[in-house]
Amino acid sequence: MRASEVMQRNVITVTPGTLIKDAVHLMVVHHISGLPVVDETGAAVGILSEGDLLRRVELGTETSTSPWRAWFANPGSLARKYVLSHALKVADVMTVPVTCASPETDLAEVVALMESRRIKRLPVLENGRVAGIITRADLVRALENLLPRVDTRPVADAELRRRVLESLKAQPWTRDTSIDVRVENGIVELEGLVIDERERQGIRVLVENVPGVQAVIDHLLWIERLSGIPMDQGASAH
Repeated sequence: MRASEVMQRNVITVTPGTLIKDAVHLMVVHHISGLPVVDETGAAVGILSEGDLLRRVELGTETSTSPWRAWFANPGSLARKYVLSHALKVADVMTVPVTCASPETDLAEVVALMESRRIKRLPVLENGRVAGIITRADLVRALENLLPRVDTRPVADAELRRRVLESLKAQPWTRDTSIDVRVENGIVELEGLVIDERERQGIRVLVENVPGVQAVIDHLLWIERLSGIPMDQGASAH
């Protein structure tokens, strides 16, 4: 999927000269957590998010510095903290530079940018102007429509076992496992050895995704690689 397929198109923006009180009002009224900041041409020059507004004198949350620390602190650093907590205009607190996407950006790249930059939203630029915005909430809404529906159609046990074994074989992280699969009335019972608890969870989830599986009973044994002592984590039905 591409950014254009999930982005919000009616984007509420502010300018660097917008008063913070007006920007905050927009965020509250429209239930949004961030605003792209645009110049007179509509180009994104920054972004104002909730994180930019946490350290405010009005809330009593401004960063405090003890007198003796202030004596040794960099004056510029202290001045910047004062600006963040007392500024009246968006330009003084907005985050720059702003990370953007294009309508053709693949969603995998959008998510990679969000993770690497630790941000929750990306303005989408078209011809240099803000044409949309993608937030984490937009990705969740897209996910809701894409999640598979549970397939309740019955599958013969022999066919279901074949599907499970093929699914296990297809994953690179299951190459070293020794798993016995039994199927009865759509219920898959797993026995065998794994060397990592995360692998155990991965196998269960993989089997749950095989069409026709009604439930999974996990009897897998986790072997600690160093001690070589099997540790039965207990059977569980899902």
